[in-house]
Amino acid sequence: MKQLALDIGLQPPATLAGFHAGPNAAALQHLQLWVDAGLARSPVPTLLWGQAGVGKTHLLLALREAVREQGATVGLLTADEDPFAVTAFDPQWAAVLLDDVHRFSAEHQQVAFNWFVNAVNPTQGQAVAVFATSAVPPVDLAVREDLRTRLGWGHVYELLPLTEADRRSVLRAQADARGIFLRDDVMDYILSRFSRDLSHLSALLDQLDAHSLQMQRPLTIALVRDLLNHIP
Repeated sequence: MKQLALDIGLQPPATLAGFHAGPNAAALQHLQLWVDAGLARSPVPTLLWGQAGVGKTHLLLALREAVREQGATVGLLTADEDPFAVTAFDPQWAAVLLDDVHRFSAEHQQVAFNWFVNAVNPTQGQAVAVFATSAVPPVDLAVREDLRTRLGWGHVYELLPLTEADRRSVLRAQADARGIFLRDDVMDYILSRFSRDLSHLSALLDQLDAHSLQMQRPLTIALVRDLLNHIP
């Protein structure tokens, strides 16, 4: 299946409401309850794990967006960041977010451990929660032991892939929200030839919408093929 590079500029902010839970309703409810608790939020850490494309990063970014809407900030560390360039722990953060910890280098792990300790045992201010994502459960995390055990002592949720019916429902809803008429044959073509990661499917819909407007043509299989010819 083809996986397109995401055009981040086209992506709307991630939200909890925009996450199609499917079999992951318990995890979504847990995160929503934490957001709704405001200043009374629990400082117990949470680890979300599962295969690529199940929405782990979406949920972390949705938490950041929800906290921003409440006038607060979070610390976010991703595996693709330069660990030497990230900021020191800020006691004003409402949470610490660690994305793809299974990919963390030794330097990333040092920053993550420092942030974790300061979050749950602060020298000033109140303790805050740590939310992390991984491709594997805590027991299988190949990171330093003191970080691995801390990531595993709180709430742990495995995120499962959406069913075929759920994936089609999400794709249809996203097309409708963009004002795109997505025919069944076009959906079949997309799902059979592209990555089924919903973030990539969402980006693909945006590119197809823009390409359709540029070419002044309806969204058909032929238009999808034409878009592929324009992608480097």
